[in-house]
Amino acid sequence: MVNYIILGITTIVSIWAFSRPDIFDWLKFSPYAIKHSRQGWRFFSYALIHANWPHLLINMFVLFFFGRFIENVFVQLFGGKGILFFILLYAGGVLFSVLFEYRKNLNNYYYGAVGASGAVSAIVFSYILINPLGTIYLYFLPMPAIVFGILYLIYSAYMAKKAGDNVGHSAHFWGSVFGVAYPLILEPRLAGHFFSTLFGVF
Repeated sequence: MVNYIILGITTIVSIWAFSRPDIFDWLKFSPYAIKHSRQGWRFFSYALIHANWPHLLINMFVLFFFGRFIENVFVQLFGGKGILFFILLYAGGVLFSVLFEYRKNLNNYYYGAVGASGAVSAIVFSYILINPLGTIYLYFLPMPAIVFGILYLIYSAYMAKKAGDNVGHSAHFWGSVFGVAYPLILEPRLAGHFFSTLFGVF
């Protein structure tokens, strides 16, 4: 249920900002504005807006399928606290995914970022941790989730160093890392489950 609320709010705000450049500019991630104008809300608000329709639709499509799975698993694992932990997973992914770029661009007036990709990456990698042999489609090509995860991390790390395509590969990478680390902190036994699923050990 919470996943659908996040999806709905993000979609509404993103569509609103498409026709409101002032709202778009007020919500986007800007390390310079955070540091020099104390606009701390930008650490989170940027995930509510997207660059264009394809950017929005892809993120919301992935969130729709993987988010509801993770929300249900968290409720099963943590009972009444599951919903809160799911919200913190998403919000933590939003924040953690941009900390690297924040430090890197503190004095760069022209740097900006938008989109929920970092948080969505956190959701997807939580899925990979919990269901490493589940199927994920990459351009309609099915593969085990763990294979997708490895390829995604390698690609994101490489492209983050290369840069130049206006895609937040660094946010994708660090959001993914958070998506694995956070559930393990909440429930360390997930590590055993992960390896047992992959190798039949533990």
